[in-house]
Amino acid sequence: MPPLTLILLHGFTNTGASWADVTATLPQRYRPLAPDIRGHGDATSRRPVSLDGVIEDVAALAPDNFELVGYSMGGRLALHVALALPGRVTRLVLIGSSPGIADPGERAERRAGDEHLADAVRMMTIERFAARWALTAVLADQPVDVQAATRLDRLRNTPEGLAEALRGLGTGALPSLWGRLGEVTIPVELIAGERDLKFRHATEEMAARLPQARITVVPDAGHAVHLEQPAAVAAVIAGERPARAA
Repeated sequence: MPPLTLILLHGFTNTGASWADVTATLPQRYRPLAPDIRGHGDATSRRPVSLDGVIEDVAALAPDNFELVGYSMGGRLALHVALALPGRVTRLVLIGSSPGIADPGERAERRAGDEHLADAVRMMTIERFAARWALTAVLADQPVDVQAATRLDRLRNTPEGLAEALRGLGTGALPSLWGRLGEVTIPVELIAGERDLKFRHATEEMAARLPQARITVVPDAGHAVHLEQPAAVAAVIAGERPARAA
């Protein structure tokens, strides 16, 4: 039996390399692919950095049927990919993710904020921006070893690429999918860290609107569950329920 292709989409400022500890723990029945998203890592110069571009990249990389995993920004993108490629994505695993910002005014405000940040990022070194982003509220409580590894991963990026990612793939730039969750009829695993109260609430709201959704709350983890508890995330991907679930 051929291996099951699994595509993993990373978060903003990360790269595909951030999935290494998860993919190393997966059963051999999986064929994991963790590409760098446009504006990041080896794809830092790939243009345009847009939703359509990311969808095209995933469609070209994936076989006819595949499972899709996404973290934070990558989770939002994964939802868009699943809706854009009906029949090809057979299962979703979303970590610390949401479908976007539902209120148009709030979304416009966020987009303006992302544009302002993008202008600022272009004036920084990647080292300076990596240090600044590590202080983001949902990331600041990461264990020291996780912070160190994540910093090295962030340094694979460029200020120019991240600025384009903010403009093209930021929460304010992408349309909200809250009203379309009912169209996602494939099984969806929603993972949130125990300490990540904001996204635990978001996953509960998502689960109420998705036809086939299960929530797993991973103990002793914050927003980036796959970096803090990679074995737990790999177990959920493999169909196990190793952590407190709802």
